Amino acid sequence: MKLKTFRLIFVGINLLFCFTLSNLYAQDSGDEPSFSRQDSLRGSITPERAWWDLTYYHLDVAVDIADSALSGSNTIRYRVLEPHSVMQIDLQQPLDISSITQNGKSLTFRREGSAFFVTLKDAQERGDLNELTVRYSGHPTVAVRPPWDGGITWQTDSNGNPFVATANQGIGSSVWWPNKDHPYDEPDSMLISVTVPDSLMDVSNGRLRGVEEHDNGTKTWHWFVSNPINNYGVNINIGDYVHFGEEYDGEKGTLTLDYYVLRENEELAREQFKQVKPMMDAFEYWFGPYPFYEDGYKLVEVPYLGMEHQSSVTYGNQYQNGYLGRDLSGSGWGLKFDFIIIHETGHEWFANNLTNSDVADMWLHEGFTNYSESLYLDYHYGEQAANEYVRGLRLGIQNNRPIVGEYGVNYRGSGDMYNKGGNLLHTIRQIAESDSLWRQTLRGLNRDFYHETVSTAEVEAYISEKLGQDLGRVFDQYLRDTRIPTLEYAFREGRLQYSWGNAVEGFDMPVDVTINGKPMRLHPDTGWKSKELDPADSYELIVDPDYYVGSFNLLGESK
Repeated sequence: MKLKTFRLIFVGINLLFCFTLSNLYAQDSGDEPSFSRQDSLRGSITPERAWWDLTYYHLDVAVDIADSALSGSNTIRYRVLEPHSVMQIDLQQPLDISSITQNGKSLTFRREGSAFFVTLKDAQERGDLNELTVRYSGHPTVAVRPPWDGGITWQTDSNGNPFVATANQGIGSSVWWPNKDHPYDEPDSMLISVTVPDSLMDVSNGRLRGVEEHDNGTKTWHWFVSNPINNYGVNINIGDYVHFGEEYDGEKGTLTLDYYVLRENEELAREQFKQVKPMMDAFEYWFGPYPFYEDGYKLVEVPYLGMEHQSSVTYGNQYQNGYLGRDLSGSGWGLKFDFIIIHETGHEWFANNLTNSDVADMWLHEGFTNYSESLYLDYHYGEQAANEYVRGLRLGIQNNRPIVGEYGVNYRGSGDMYNKGGNLLHTIRQIAESDSLWRQTLRGLNRDFYHETVSTAEVEAYISEKLGQDLGRVFDQYLRDTRIPTLEYAFREGRLQYSWGNAVEGFDMPVDVTINGKPMRLHPDTGWKSKELDPADSYELIVDPDYYVGSFNLLGESK
């Protein structure tokens, strides 16, 4: 059935068809970055952030669709870690804070760019559980290229009804609501109250607690999130939605699956969303139980491509398989699944459950989730399908700058965090030599870092420990260097001489090869090693293609 069109434009859609996801990052010029005080205020754990620990948000916002404006409040509950008298709250221009109150007292504050420094009147004693309320309003930034360059998208559907959504992965959640805009700290729970015209529905994170009707032609939708939630995963989605759902018999019991789509696309959605249950089978097998059973799982149609909003995954892939109908891998396997359903839901484990503590480590979100696409294929179509898919994605790798960014300044790494990150993990699977051990490691990450924020260093140490191998130099090579390591070798007088070239000092990754059809594992490093071979007239060495490496015969012959 042909998709009914609605009045929205996927910005730069032709461009999207020409480049892979890894090419969509504005920061990928390869130039040396320069950073301002605003970057530090946004990206570091400032003294005005460090002394308090988030426990709860109540975001209460009215959406004036006719004026493309927001107004409302955020009540912030927190635990005092150390006594302090100044708190940092973040909200981006052109939005503005009108008042901040605590215990009935108005507080003074000063603005420095997107950071508001609030002077507290009451003593903040270690261990106290306090709260304050921030009131704000204005016209939020309109999204240019959501979700990468986000804000709010104001569109209409094919029937002329408003179709509005937030997406702010790159720009930050403070683009539309005031909060502690740094990933290291998450509230333990959150209430999201959104007031919209009574002819429309708001769908946000968590479970619907209730709907209030007002005399002025509006309704307030109350959604409660009972798990910790990263701030960029908070969303509002407003439209003329229809709802249908089903249940999934998962590892932790019954998981509710709820779908919210434009009225005109219900028939298409009922067919396309049949992929959700098989996806859950694959991801629970590889990663462990879905991390948010208490909040359920939702798939919500939006006027942009899609994003990993926690328990409220957004969808705009036009009800077709692939990435807007295209196989990013070129292998053919990318057309076996709807890219947005699979990729964005993979983030429920890597981004929403296990969350980076600094955006410099965003590869923990995107690399693992890129890899989840191949594990979906592995589960349903076999390991060869997964291998071909991962290898095909290498064509999108630029190797222009490291995939770990700069810490403390809100600077993520290269867009290679997707395809190169996935290929790094695929390579480590080969190193492990045991799919059972590798699966236990992936499930262990989600179990042992359950609902936590983590660093790359912690994940590196965890994987090395579980696999029983020090992979420090492997991570250095792929995360912090732009070169593809090359196995340099030569056959001479019945011996194989080999070494890693184009590599960081001390690079010591094992690699599987075949020589004259005989499989073997080599343990090269950046010095020369030698291996005696069975006598033969000629030798041919082939590196296992599932390692993301190059190879070079120094003598150019096989004698």
